[in-house]
Amino acid sequence: MSISPVQVNKIDNLMVRVFSNREAMGIHAGKEIAEKIKSLLQEKEEIRVVFAAAPSQNEVLAYLAKDKDIDWSKIVAFHMDEYIGLSEGASQSFGRFLSEKLFEKVKPKKIHLINGNNDSKDECKRYASLLKKKPIDIVCLGIGENGHIAFNDPPVADFEDNDTVKIVKLDRACRQQQVNDGCFTDIFDVPEKAITLTIPEIVSGEFLFCVVPGKTKAIAVHNVLKGTITTEWPASILRRHPNCILFLDEESYGDKINNAYN
Repeated sequence: MSISPVQVNKIDNLMVRVFSNREAMGIHAGKEIAEKIKSLLQEKEEIRVVFAAAPSQNEVLAYLAKDKDIDWSKIVAFHMDEYIGLSEGASQSFGRFLSEKLFEKVKPKKIHLINGNNDSKDECKRYASLLKKKPIDIVCLGIGENGHIAFNDPPVADFEDNDTVKIVKLDRACRQQQVNDGCFTDIFDVPEKAITLTIPEIVSGEFLFCVVPGKTKAIAVHNVLKGTITTEWPASILRRHPNCILFLDEESYGDKINNAYN
């Protein structure tokens, strides 16, 4: 199977790579992330990586878990967001998701997880202090159906946010996506609040790798890439980042995008 992109575009600063299918997209993205990790570890004794937790990241996480040449003993791992108030050990916890998919398999030097059952304000301060100790080297992220990055939905997205980590009320579209992804059976089961890294903190990472498969993301991708950079589609801010690659499959790229850029 060829994993080469079928299309390559550049929109503002953002590199966009489109693959024939989700598997090719995930393998290629995983390979590029792994190569960047190895390259940075030749220059640094330790690197700091933020991971997104979502089914859209499954192929990338699987690739990273299998790459035996990554020295995880020199990697400090963070994640982007967490629900507030899930029951202890809930399967929907993002920290648990990443632990099962990646961290338990590769054993990073340190793993810093957000605890959604701590006092939320205290937890925001605690996690922000950990993030701010040193710059973030790599951020692995996705884009939500409403264009969010992490849990920065359009109503709460702020490109100039003064906070590093904050409490947010989740948009209904965001909560419905969790049902669409099979994480919850009903929207009323999805928590209404969460803790998230803010947009300035996410884009402070030196290298960003954004992986977005599936037809349910096509409208978001179209709006993120066309027209104005706006908090109505929060991920549009990625077009300003100097080192961000967006990986798409043909379903997430969609006919609308093809018509707009070809």
